[in-house]
Amino acid sequence: MRKYYSKTGRKQKQMKQYDYLIVGAGLYGAVFAQQAVKKGKKVLVIDKRPNIAGNVYTEDIEKIHVHKYGAHIFHTNNKKVWNYITQFAEFNRFTNSPVANYKGELYSLPFNMYTFNKMWGVITPEEAQAKIEEQKKEAGIIEPKNLEEQAISLVGTDIYEKLIKGYTQKQWGRPCSELPSFIIKRLPVRFTFDNNYFNALYQGIPVGGYTKMVANMLGDVEVRLKTDYFEHKEELDQLAEKVVYTGAVDAYFDYKLGELEYRSVRFETEVLDKPNFQGNAAVNYTDAETPWTRIIEHKWFEFGKDDEGNDIPKTVISREYSSEWKPGDEPYYPVNDEKNGKLYEEYKKLAEQEENVIFGGRLGEYKYYDMDAVIAAALEMCEKEL
Repeated sequence: MRKYYSKTGRKQKQMKQYDYLIVGAGLYGAVFAQQAVKKGKKVLVIDKRPNIAGNVYTEDIEKIHVHKYGAHIFHTNNKKVWNYITQFAEFNRFTNSPVANYKGELYSLPFNMYTFNKMWGVITPEEAQAKIEEQKKEAGIIEPKNLEEQAISLVGTDIYEKLIKGYTQKQWGRPCSELPSFIIKRLPVRFTFDNNYFNALYQGIPVGGYTKMVANMLGDVEVRLKTDYFEHKEELDQLAEKVVYTGAVDAYFDYKLGELEYRSVRFETEVLDKPNFQGNAAVNYTDAETPWTRIIEHKWFEFGKDDEGNDIPKTVISREYSSEWKPGDEPYYPVNDEKNGKLYEEYKKLAEQEENVIFGGRLGEYKYYDMDAVIAAALEMCEKEL
């Protein structure tokens, strides 16, 4: 920290205007800001976007809360996180039950008895398990080394070829044989008719949308939008004792060790003059030829009703396209492979040497966090820091 001298020549420490400058008004930044203010700290939150809430931002179109940066379904088994977040919003009973569309054939996602029945005509769990074991044996996989082998060992070759391979390669831009097996370990495979994608005790969508929830978290915190941290870094850093940085860690260091890879997502959103387009919030297009990965129909996150409980005559859909990130694009999630993992470890060493800067969130920690994990990480950091 710079030292300032009074006219008498004695060193004086400049009093900073804020205790914390928080870069990014997404979930990590909002949790930290809320907790810091609660502890009596002075906080300034900045974001380069024209809105708060980061990638969970919802905007209202035709009285529908549209998930502008992709579908976000809150789910957690962490009671502490659930108790924390429900202070700022009431959650509805939405259950994530996506549908897979493979060249016009519709299958249940998560993979369950509906899926196995449609795929093979099996009726009982024993028949389904026997079919998967038979296909697994034929593939000769004992210890899965990559996503392809992991998927086949979980659900067999038929389901892998129809419902996983094309979709996953579109999503990650890489062959499944080059992706780590852990990406698919969280894929639910059930020998029941349970159609809930998540195994979470608590789940739902905040009533009124995520933006409203994050606004409640931020309360009276001072927020400056359309403010690019790197364009004004020197003057912004002078305002606060510490910085909480939730942007991309490699961007912070001006990519001096090289660029980490991210996946980016692009959306084509349109309003349709009909009440129902696909009858479900999410339909995944699992063939390799369809250019989009899925179509989201936003009204079904809130059962087709507006905030007053009325039916909505129109609908809003978003076609989602996955793409490799390049500078200027929004980075959505990290590519957790060995090469990027090693590079992140080098950036992490630099981050640890950075005085008075806390790195947090999906991009700041280069982790493929779900929302509840972001909140848990932010709360943990607050306990250490505040």
